This record gives sequence, C-alpha cells and structure tokens, in this order.
Amino acid sequence: MRVSGRRLLSAIPVLWGVTFLTFLLLNALPGDAASALLGINATPAEIRSFSIKLHLNEPLLTRYGQWLGGVVTGNLGTSLASPQSVASIIGSRLPVTLELILYALVLTFVVSVPLALFSARWPRGIIDRISLVLSMASISTAPYVLGLLLVIVFAVHWSIFPAIGYTSLSTSLAGNLHTMTLPSIVLAIPLIGFYTRFLRADLLEQMQAEDYVVTARAKGVSEWRILTRHALRNSFIGLLTVIGLNLATLIGATVIIEQIFSLPGIGYELLSSISNRDVPVVEGIVLVFGVVVVLANLLTDLLYGALDPRIRHVRSRS
Repeated sequence: MRVSGRRLLSAIPVLWGVTFLTFLLLNALPGDAASALLGINATPAEIRSFSIKLHLNEPLLTRYGQWLGGVVTGNLGTSLASPQSVASIIGSRLPVTLELILYALVLTFVVSVPLALFSARWPRGIIDRISLVLSMASISTAPYVLGLLLVIVFAVHWSIFPAIGYTSLSTSLAGNLHTMTLPSIVLAIPLIGFYTRFLRADLLEQMQAEDYVVTARAKGVSEWRILTRHALRNSFIGLLTVIGLNLATLIGATVIIEQIFSLPGIGYELLSSISNRDVPVVEGIVLVFGVVVVLANLLTDLLYGALDPRIRHVRSRS
C-alpha cells in the first residue's frame, strides 16, 4: 500500500506537466477559440466581444491558473463551444473509448496467447512461420491504413459489419458488439502481432534456459504442461510490463480509429475540441487520459504481486 501511495504521489507532477504543456501548445496554435467558433464571416468586433465573454483576453498563466484551481476543487470547467460541463462531456464519451480498448485487449489475448504457445512449443514449425509473417505485417501497417482496408473488405464488399456508427450497450448488446467488433479488431491486430512475438520469445527462453524446466522434465512432466502451467505464468509478468508501457500509444490509436468509424468516444471529441480551440475540454480529456494511464500502471504494479508472491514479499519489507 505504501508503494501504491508513493506511485500516486509521484504521478501528480507528471499530470501537472502534461496539462501545462498541452495548454501552452494549444495557445501556440494559430487562431483562437473565438475565431474558430464564430467562423470566417465574423467581424473583428464580434470576435473581440466573444473573446472577452470567454475570458480569452486574460493572460495565459491567469487562465491556466483558473483552470487548475477548478481542477483542484473538482471542477473541470465548461466547454467554450457549448453550455455543457467538461465533466458531462467526458462522462458521456469515456465509456465508448474504454469499451473499445477493453474489447481490443480481450481479442488480443484470445488470439496472441494460443499463437505464442503453439509457436513456442514447435519453433520454426508451420504455425510459427505463419505467425511471424502475420505479426511483422500487422506491426508494420499504420492503424488508419489497416482500418480503411478492413472497412473496404468487411463493410463495403461483404457487408458483415457497419462502416460507421455506434449502438450503445443500453440499447442493444448485439447491436453494440456489431458496431464495436470491427474497430476493436483494427485496434487489436497490431497488438496481436507484437504480443505474440514477445510471448513466444519469452516462453522459448524459459524452456531452453531455466532450471525449473530441467527439474520438471526430470520428474517426467510433459512439455505442454511445463509450457502452459509454469512458463506462461512467468511470461505474463513481462507482458504486463509491456501493456503498461504502451498503454498511452494504445489510447492514441483510439483517436484515429474513432475518427475512421465515427465512434462517439473521447478521442473523437478530442480532435473536435482541438479544431475549435476548446481549451477546457482538451485539458480535461488530457487529464483523464493521464489519470487512466497512471491507474493502469498502478493496477499492473499490484498484479505483479498476484502473479509472483516474491515481488509482494520484497515490497512488504521495503
């Protein structure tokens, strides 16, 4: 618990730095929120009046200080483009993005773990060679290219999945899965390629070099049992580290995928808010993304102890 508390405290300067840098970059972009929201036909007087109404005439640090003061008290502010609060916007959009990420991770594990096991059990076999080719191809393909290709194949030509649109879980479970499956597959394919090769390499290293494998073989334990009951559990520790490290990249990929499939997620809202120079919404989304990454890494830290009791024992002594 003390380790977790220290991790949370150390995340505060990181979150502050991310929001401050985001604020600076948004204000460095050409134009401002008043011009973006009023459009090209607005007169200079209208833009000036609207800027005063939105407090855009105040110094940059003053505006950031006001936003930061609101965050400390639990108030993320109000959108410049609408009367909605930033918290309500994020609350309505975040579940879509979280569902997309979780669905993609489930698909990733369902495919990558069996592939890695078969590849490690019979290295340089047909399954191993095919998975290598597919993994390299999936890792090398940009998400937006992959998304467009799958839309053409599965939505346009075969009409299996819709190209755009979203059905909420509360409306229909089947409809929700129908609209979220293709975007989740696009998000999962590069992960499947990377995690399959990572697990395969780690499993092979254990099967060839670890003393416990030699001992198990001497006791007559089958290769498949050693691989699935012992080596795989140890490999999950390294896999958790990789997931924690590339979570931010995964979140960034959702921004692109939500645009391609018109999903009303937080990534879609982020790009729209950047176009409108809606600073409170962008700042709120960046803060939420940062908190999600911090909490995910904290959960990863706790799962280490569940997978390996030695780690939990060392932490309890520190």
